[in-house]
Amino acid sequence: MKKPMPGKKDTNTAYSGRNPESFAFEKIIYSKEDFIGRITINRPEVLNCFDLITLQELGQAFLDASIDDQIAVVVITGAGKQAFCTGADLKEQQEIILPQPHNYYKWMYAFIEMHDRLRNIGKVTIARLNGMVVGGGNELNMACDLAIAADHVTIKQVGAARGSVAAGGATQWLPLIVGDRRAREILFLCENIDAKKALDWGLVNEVVPYAKLDDAVLKLAHKLYNKLPECTRYTKQQLNFWRDLSWSMTIGHAREWLTLHAGMPEVQVGLESFSKKKAMDYAGIRKSAKAKKTTDRKYKTRR
Repeated sequence: MKKPMPGKKDTNTAYSGRNPESFAFEKIIYSKEDFIGRITINRPEVLNCFDLITLQELGQAFLDASIDDQIAVVVITGAGKQAFCTGADLKEQQEIILPQPHNYYKWMYAFIEMHDRLRNIGKVTIARLNGMVVGGGNELNMACDLAIAADHVTIKQVGAARGSVAAGGATQWLPLIVGDRRAREILFLCENIDAKKALDWGLVNEVVPYAKLDDAVLKLAHKLYNKLPECTRYTKQQLNFWRDLSWSMTIGHAREWLTLHAGMPEVQVGLESFSKKKAMDYAGIRKSAKAKKTTDRKYKTRR
């Protein structure tokens, strides 16, 4: 490769993408083969959840894939067979954010930036769903254009059951994808959705046996490659309108509220139940909240 003149910036690399190995990613695997960019969350030991570094590395990979003209399709998946992605790393949340809730504001910035780069990547994206798709993992799934799931996959949102609100894409996009009533069912009940129901409801485009998952993804990628790139890119931009509108109108507010909420009792109980692997005492939580309100009213009356 010809070296740039002294004092001149090498614009070729800046506008053509880098060798994936040059990033030396810790938490993801990034590769390019023919016209496909593959991005894998490589944390199977923690069910491929998001910590801050994972979010930042995903954002870097999405940006690189977006400027590489050799890449026509981006495939996003998780390592192993057990999980695609299970959302936020709750151990990190408990250790870093619960003691200092303002750190959630920083975490959420990386989450938002990752999503913005993915939606604006300018290439068709495929979610290769290889296992559990939970919380922010389903928001990552929905941020992709298309999804193919192995037949053992389950999908669910968990915010209302674990001390959070799924406002990082789920509250915005689920009504667009599955309809208002089903979105409310998913977000309020926090129940597993099996692969068949996910297909029926439009959360995925295709369901195949796990052994055939890679073949199905490759077949779809080839179909997408054999379309016009500029027309495809602008079609995607137009299709993004309602997602972009709902996202832009709510995500800043969600970032603020979730940061303020990060130190609240519901979050503490949710993280504690996760770390100790015990069931949530929902009735007890409601009684505690009611007792606190009664005490607060009596205090105000005495004043």
